[in-house]
Amino acid sequence: MSNIGKNISKLRKEQEMTQDQLAERLHVTRQAVSNWENGKTQPDVETLGQLAECFGVSVEMLIYGRTEAQNNNIVIEKTVKKGIDESVAVGIALAVVISYTKWQSIGWAIFHGLLNWVYVIYYAIKY
Repeated sequence: MSNIGKNISKLRKEQEMTQDQLAERLHVTRQAVSNWENGKTQPDVETLGQLAECFGVSVEMLIYGRTEAQNNNIVIEKTVKKGIDESVAVGIALAVVISYTKWQSIGWAIFHGLLNWVYVIYYAIKY
């Protein structure tokens, strides 16, 4: 099954549509839809546009599945999350070190480290 065929099948099923119903909307035969989904043939350019419109997606999404923009967003989200995780760790370490050097007490250092986690949880919930 080709990528286009997989995407057509997936989108059709997501919209709870039968091959017959899709074929009727596009004015093609059910066998044509079946052949697309099984990778035996592919829809022509005009039909790709009609399919995309029918499913409410872009032609790019229909051909490639997840778009490059969506792939880039996933990479950016992972990078930002990693950066936030590192920032939190550095922030907690700084709070502990600064507290210990200022008050010469491990108790205050632990307290400020825990207090930093309260801020992290607050912002995680808020945003």
